[in-house]
Amino acid sequence: MSHVKIRPATQRDVAAIAAVHVQTWREAYQDLLPQADLDKLSVEKRKDQWREAVEFNDPQVQVAIDGDRLVGFVGFDRSRDPKSRPTTGEIWAIYVLPGDWDTGVGLALWDAARDGLVEEGCTEVTLWVMLRNERALRFFELAGFKRELNTARTTPAGSIKVEEIRLKRSLI
Repeated sequence: MSHVKIRPATQRDVAAIAAVHVQTWREAYQDLLPQADLDKLSVEKRKDQWREAVEFNDPQVQVAIDGDRLVGFVGFDRSRDPKSRPTTGEIWAIYVLPGDWDTGVGLALWDAARDGLVEEGCTEVTLWVMLRNERALRFFELAGFKRELNTARTTPAGSIKVEEIRLKRSLI
């Protein structure tokens, strides 16, 4: 894992972040979302989203660099969930290129997000995961997150609705 460097994202990273986002969605969600929805994903649209996030630091974005390749990113900040405490952080997004799965990149990004949230004064962190996304659920549960069973919700994802659940863990 020492070959991966984690650092704050810059505007020069935005196109690569968008490409990672789209490529990872297409691979990770191929059995969860309709292929037509995955085919419609747009790097250009994601570039606009991540350009704004990086510019305004909302959410904070860290990237994983392996040599000269951006192989993953994480976006995190205060929780967007209504009624959450001001000391609750949230992982808004975390994606690693499929060819770099199971190499420790995701863990390095999680570590960076955790450190950033602690620096911001957060004492706990949450995130939302599709119930059928077994890879993500396994990753986060190994990282110490627990499912909050009373939080299951249905949310739009492309042309369908999916079931999501919130996971939570302490930062202290």
